[in-house]
Amino acid sequence: MSRRVSLPGASELFGGAAPKQTRPEKRTTTDGPSSTVRSRTTVVDDRKSSGRIRHDTKITVYVTEEELLGLEQTRLALRAEHGLTADRGRIVREAIDVLLADFVDHGPDSVLVRRLKASE
Repeated sequence: MSRRVSLPGASELFGGAAPKQTRPEKRTTTDGPSSTVRSRTTVVDDRKSSGRIRHDTKITVYVTEEELLGLEQTRLALRAEHGLTADRGRIVREAIDVLLADFVDHGPDSVLVRRLKASE
C-alpha cells in the first residue's frame, strides 16, 4: 500500500488547459488590380502579448548583469507598488509587444529605429 497522495493537476485546479494561441493568418484578396495582401506589419499590429500561457517556441537572449538586475527590480516594483505579479518572461513579452506596436505605429520615428540607429 502506497502512502503517496494523489493530487489534481494544474488543469483540474484551474478549470482546464489554457486555450491554444494561434497566429493570425495572412489574408489575401484577389479583386482585380487593387488586390490587397495583408502586410507583415498588419499581422504584428493585430497581435497582443501572449501573457501567461504555455509557449511552444523558445529563444535565448543574453543580457548584461545590469539589464537582468533592472528586469528583476521592475518585477519587484510591479508587485510592491502596483500589486501585479509577473515573472521576468511575462515582462519581456509585454515589452516586446509594446516595442513592436510602437514600430508599427511610428515606423522610422519609432523608439526601436531611433535606438538601433543610435547604437550604430
